[in-house]
Amino acid sequence: MAKRTILAPVLILLGVYLILNQGGSLGPGTIFATFWPTLFVIPLGLFFHWLYFSMIGRGIGLLVPGGILLTAGIVSQIAMLFGNWSTMWPGFILAVAVGLFELYWFGGRNKWLLIPINILTIVSLLFFSVMSIGTMLNSLSFIQPFVAIVLIMGGAWIIVGRKKRM
Repeated sequence: MAKRTILAPVLILLGVYLILNQGGSLGPGTIFATFWPTLFVIPLGLFFHWLYFSMIGRGIGLLVPGGILLTAGIVSQIAMLFGNWSTMWPGFILAVAVGLFELYWFGGRNKWLLIPINILTIVSLLFFSVMSIGTMLNSLSFIQPFVAIVLIMGGAWIIVGRKKRM
């Protein structure tokens, strides 16, 4: 059973890497350079969670770094696989919100923790949306003149269009 739980994610990640890196060299340096979050950061975050849940609430200080490391590791792994650090960086802000939310959820539900959690989550989602829209617009740059013309025509139609009688 333990071999299957370790081997399955390793095989899946190796398969994803081979699909994404077709024609590239596959060596130990490349694997470590690509999967460093999965090899080092995510296991450390899971280790902190395991420590907290094995101590049954006595190590409440383990939740914040555990949540931050786990979320930052997932964000880093996605950015490494797809090469989109410019879009994924708000995930590090979200990582702090996740760590604080775990402290709130498992640590007595202090309502004052919800203020920074909500602020960090909103800021992170705002930056995610702005960066994603910017990336999409950059990838669709050939459509930009058409979108500009449609926006100009729509604005002109609103200005010149008939006014409704009330």
